[in-house]
Amino acid sequence: MKKLFFFAFALCMAVSELALAQPYHIVIKNGHVIDPKNNVDAIMDVAIQDGKIAKVAKSIDATGARQVVNAKGLYVTPGLIDIHTHVFFGTNMDQTYSNGPNALPPDGFTFRNGVTTIVDAGCSGWRDFEAFKKQTIDASQTRVLALLNIVGSGMRGGNFEQNIEDMDPKATAEMAKKYPDQVVGVKLAHFNGYNWTPTDRAVEAGKLAGKPVMIDFGGSKPTLSIEELYLKHLRPGDIFTHCFGQLGTREPILDVATGKVKPFVWEAQKRGIIFDVGYGGISFAFSQAIPALKEGFFPNTISTDIHTGSMNNAMKDMLNVMSKFLAMGMDLKSVIKASTWAPAQAIKRPELGSLTEGSEADVAVLDLLDGKFAVRDVGHFGFFDYTGHKIEGKQKLACEMTIRKGRIVYDLNGIAEPVVVRQRPQ
Repeated sequence: MKKLFFFAFALCMAVSELALAQPYHIVIKNGHVIDPKNNVDAIMDVAIQDGKIAKVAKSIDATGARQVVNAKGLYVTPGLIDIHTHVFFGTNMDQTYSNGPNALPPDGFTFRNGVTTIVDAGCSGWRDFEAFKKQTIDASQTRVLALLNIVGSGMRGGNFEQNIEDMDPKATAEMAKKYPDQVVGVKLAHFNGYNWTPTDRAVEAGKLAGKPVMIDFGGSKPTLSIEELYLKHLRPGDIFTHCFGQLGTREPILDVATGKVKPFVWEAQKRGIIFDVGYGGISFAFSQAIPALKEGFFPNTISTDIHTGSMNNAMKDMLNVMSKFLAMGMDLKSVIKASTWAPAQAIKRPELGSLTEGSEADVAVLDLLDGKFAVRDVGHFGFFDYTGHKIEGKQKLACEMTIRKGRIVYDLNGIAEPVVVRQRPQ
């Protein structure tokens, strides 16, 4: 009887050890891992099991893994997070970004750029968020989160976005609380007028919902004071987007006469105001960004403000914007942080933006191209802004692979072995 017991015990132990030693689903080998949250900046392997980051270590045994990715010479980072996008696309031709033609379907541009999480920046308000959720959020492979527009009818353009009476903090906060997994904050955008009421109502909604607000300061003449905005209206953790814009109807952060970042801007960043790029169509100028970066003023978060008007112009995509900041002198680790861990913190989603063991396996495998191999062998890449100002950079980021929830969703050159072409999950 004792022999039978010991035999059964030994068998159970063997089965348990076998279960613990089961092969990983994906092992990424020999890549240069940059994971700012965990302060990793070294050649490492990354193992993925059951949709989660299973292990990050110097050498991981890939024996029996379903797929092995050769990342030698490449950078392995958390999946990129773009916190300013416009993706409530639709066929209502008179509604611009709210179920209209100016927004984009997420999966068409995210994965080919290493982006696994995006935030729609105010296309929907409390009146139409549930339509946006059903139509876009629930139907996308990309993780789509949302900032609710303080305007109830969302970003419909024209007089709709100037309607202060439709800026309801209570209704906005109630919708945010109803969908806490999808709604990460409140957005004010495109209001034109010398009036603090829209800002204050957005902040009130943020307070009621316990969420940050993102401010696109619209336009006015005379311009509203950004010093007053930062220090009297916004809270630490609130987001000022289009931070390197230079337009006649908005006060810029850089004094164009002196070429210096205004002292209260430094104070605001130290206080906790988050400065977001929000590149867009005409909301980024090298005349602001280059002097600011030379002075040591870096954006907290890098984002695109991608829509049909910006994607084929100076902005293009997330990796192009990140590459511009490399060309302006921001180091690679800081650029990766501003595109992963920092935006995760900004939207209060600390479970995102890292390669922490046990976290959902959203991963980008990036190449840093050398300008000497650029088109026409001119030795550099060209980057320009909407004003026509052009700079040259010796390096440019490109996406080799994107992994979302532990599944390879984009593989540019077939660097996974074996190559497995999966159909979209039903």
